[in-house]
Amino acid sequence: MKISVALAAYKGEKYIAEQIDSILSQLGKDDELIVSDDYPQGKTRAIVENYASKDARVKYLEGEGKGVIKNFENALKACRGDIIFLCDQDDVWLPDKVHTVMKEFANGAQLVMHDASITDGALNVTNPSCFSVHGANTSICKNLLKNTFVGCCMAFTKDLLSETMPFPEGIAMHDWWIALVALKKNRKTVLIEKPLILWRRHGENVTGNKTTAMQKITWRLKMLSALVKI
Repeated sequence: MKISVALAAYKGEKYIAEQIDSILSQLGKDDELIVSDDYPQGKTRAIVENYASKDARVKYLEGEGKGVIKNFENALKACRGDIIFLCDQDDVWLPDKVHTVMKEFANGAQLVMHDASITDGALNVTNPSCFSVHGANTSICKNLLKNTFVGCCMAFTKDLLSETMPFPEGIAMHDWWIALVALKKNRKTVLIEKPLILWRRHGENVTGNKTTAMQKITWRLKMLSALVKI
């Protein structure tokens, strides 16, 4: 099975090289890393294009400058793999991530999410388990109320991706939407209770900002409305 990694970048020059190195070391010769850069006038472009000039598996795309959801959608539209991994620009994949996740797909999984060790910017572990914070579960009702799916820890089949795109307007996050579609359609969803990445939370992350109660209600209503239609 061919693997595609969809990485959405935005001013990612501080950490992205370390992340790319941790990914490429686990990919096969026919796999690919798709980087969609939402700030192509910045320094990230030169870093990624330097990798691409030496490794044909790396592909650089200019983003549309419309935010993280559209940026991931841009990367995902270019993915040609059978299995797609979502990826942030500032984490580090642990050496057994791909092997461990792919074993679940070989056993029929259609969406896989693994645990992560939460770190600061210098990769000092601040919490050994993301699952302990987010309470990971596969209940669609619980996940409509409180999302427990974290994109940088997720991978899924190309078939599942095709059922989720294009992403509906007004959804909260792409990873939440993909998970809800999988759960609604009873796709085999597997949780791996083992940290397989170092998840940087350094205060400059693109995701994870606070939202108002009204925003949260609006997001859930829009996603529920979109789910009813599929």
